[in-house]
Amino acid sequence: MTVVSTTLGLFPLPDDARERLADLKGHQKEDLVSGDEAPDIEAVYDEARDDLLTRQADADLDRAVEGQARWDDMLAHPLAVHENVRTEGIVRYYDNNNFYRDPVVTGDLTHSGDLARDLERASALTDSLQAVVPGPYSLSRLATDDHYGSSQAFLAALGDFLAGEVESFPDAVETVFVLEPSLATESLDDGEDERAAAAIDTVAAATDAEVVVQSYWGTYGEKLHAHLLDTDVSALGYDLVTAHDDATYLVQEYGTLDSVSLGVVDGQNTLVESPDTIEERIEWFRDQIPVSEFDTVYATPNTELFYLPVNKFQAKLRALGALGGDRE
Repeated sequence: MTVVSTTLGLFPLPDDARERLADLKGHQKEDLVSGDEAPDIEAVYDEARDDLLTRQADADLDRAVEGQARWDDMLAHPLAVHENVRTEGIVRYYDNNNFYRDPVVTGDLTHSGDLARDLERASALTDSLQAVVPGPYSLSRLATDDHYGSSQAFLAALGDFLAGEVESFPDAVETVFVLEPSLATESLDDGEDERAAAAIDTVAAATDAEVVVQSYWGTYGEKLHAHLLDTDVSALGYDLVTAHDDATYLVQEYGTLDSVSLGVVDGQNTLVESPDTIEERIEWFRDQIPVSEFDTVYATPNTELFYLPVNKFQAKLRALGALGGDRE
């Protein structure tokens, strides 16, 4: 079994980049990222990306993410910068004190290439690149549909849209993490669980990279978990910080894929876990289940890390980076 230390991306913006962007852009809604930034603003984002990748290299993480310094709207970013989406009032980002602009889809969600451009730039700075995208179901819950006309058509369209984005990623991308917190925070209706899994399958089919579906703030319902096991993704992710008992129950009862992703570091708590604590959480999970021989265990925070101060974020990277390697 190989342990791969990595993260779910969405990092806190380095302080110097935050200050320079405030000087260049201000703090108003119209000053948020639109996908058409001036060269001096793009230069700050380029430097921030370089900074975030350097921090991951210094921490010795096995897979590095681009960092998503341009994402003003957390998971909703790919829609917020799309030409057929307008943004309206701010909306609470799940059950916390962060907010994003409500993306209202007004036309066909065609391929934009926004994510691929950032990853192309990152690929020149690391030889172990991981992409992070929102999952189609979570995106459907975060956005407003003013074009497709039904929740089923909207979800399918988001799956196709994200597949188009993923298909354009550079070959350097080794892993694609699909973040799906809404799969855990909401109870999916009959049929909705199958459609959510099908939309994820559409995304997974668009790339040869390993695809990991990661949910957090809870875990999957039993029927949904079964549908996810039938997809072509490489691994399912389980949040061992907030739902360790429910997650292990699912795996004990229904099994899982040959690889798993384990949220073993609290992405919203400034208390920094030691490498020994993280290792114990991985071994505890393995001890709870009948078959513990996985091909790969991705060791990650249980959520995005943008909630943390930069110094705590860096400390959590170092704790994770101390893990990687093969296990008996």
